Amino acid sequence: MQALFEGHRLTPTQRRIAHSMVRRAADVPFLSSVELAELAGVSQPSVTRFAVALGFDGYPALRRHLREVAPTEQSASSASYNAYQQAVEAEIENLRHLAEVLADPRPVQRAGRLLAASRPLPVLGLRAAASQAYGFAYFAAKVHPDVRLLHEGGTMIHDRIDAAVRAGATTLLCFALPRHPREVVDTLAYAKEAGLTVVTVADSAFAPVAKVSDLLLPAAVGTGLAFDTACAPMLLGRVLLEAMCDDLPDAQARLEDFDAKAAGRGLFVE
Repeated sequence: MQALFEGHRLTPTQRRIAHSMVRRAADVPFLSSVELAELAGVSQPSVTRFAVALGFDGYPALRRHLREVAPTEQSASSASYNAYQQAVEAEIENLRHLAEVLADPRPVQRAGRLLAASRPLPVLGLRAAASQAYGFAYFAAKVHPDVRLLHEGGTMIHDRIDAAVRAGATTLLCFALPRHPREVVDTLAYAKEAGLTVVTVADSAFAPVAKVSDLLLPAAVGTGLAFDTACAPMLLGRVLLEAMCDDLPDAQARLEDFDAKAAGRGLFVE
């Protein structure tokens, strides 16, 4: 479905509709324009204008197209899955889609170069995305000389960005997951004004952070449980770590040094 939106200049309202469609991809081919408008929190005419912006005569034509390209039936095995299994299957599908996106490695490779070159490297993630930022920063610190984790919001976050810029930072990495805090959008806008290049891992190319990101890498989240699941964004973070290591010539030496010191301290149980 995301391929349908690529190459079109969408307004913020239209991006909101697209984002809602991606998150509810299985249901959208069967929703009326009024139901889709309610789902996205926009007006019904906005849905019609959105369909026209994509090149269709109207929303019915867009819905017909979606029905034609959507899977028509579940397999016998998937139809018998319980709710927990369906959530796992949905995450497996998200990972398959991520693998397809990574068939073109250039965006991730570009991001890796930007992250490797930034000294220091601020890593932002608030609320639901805080754990993603923490995990990336934990491993990145083993190979990157100066990683600065920004995982708590508040009035000091702009101060910490200013300090990173003064210290020589050129790029900020952000993990952004739903529900998207307004503070994240405001912080990324401030980071761009401060001269930083913003690389963002988000759940969709149409997430609210897209407009304040220089390079956005999408990885879908699962929505089948009470709380979203984020296996694909986590894996994309590890892929970014790999790409960054490729552009850090002393990354392997740093890892070997850490292993030697960890063994000397008896840090891990063998």
